[in-house]
Amino acid sequence: MTTPPLRKDAARNWEQIVAVARDLVDEGVPLQLNDVARRVGLGVGTVYRHFPSAEALLETVATRSLELLVAHGEQALADDDPWRALAGFLARTIEAQVTDASLSTVTAAPTDALTHTTELKRSLWSLGGRLLDRARDAGVVRGDLASADLVPLMCGIAYAATVHGGVGAARTDTAQRYLTALLEGLRAG
Repeated sequence: MTTPPLRKDAARNWEQIVAVARDLVDEGVPLQLNDVARRVGLGVGTVYRHFPSAEALLETVATRSLELLVAHGEQALADDDPWRALAGFLARTIEAQVTDASLSTVTAAPTDALTHTTELKRSLWSLGGRLLDRARDAGVVRGDLASADLVPLMCGIAYAATVHGGVGAARTDTAQRYLTALLEGLRAG
């Protein structure tokens, strides 16, 4: 079932709400719908009509990054080199985690407010698992690495880079350096 398109004013309100939420997330400010409504200049009821919870709004903010990661994972599956495909996918994942403040919270959440978020996260985990399986089957990754290990390892690198890596490009460079060290440890023989 598809939802009908929003009226122009409702679509504009939706975009403003998401833009303000993105700014707040980037500033490290926890999302509160009342605060978002005040900053946008809308009634809180309008914000709640679009987003029933702060979690739904945060997931909406993270959606574009999740969609891009899924698309990158699908492209990586087409790469003939299993090691390059896995390493590239993990590098893109780390870069997204340290440049999009919404991702860590959304990907770590045990439950999702939006069905679309659940679908994207499942796709992302599945793609990572398939890329790892291909690399393991090709003998280029240690055999003892499980698919379930990827998420905690990537979250650990993102967290370490966030805490110790500075800001902006320095944080991304630190995260890539940490990932390179991890990948060298994962490489078979």
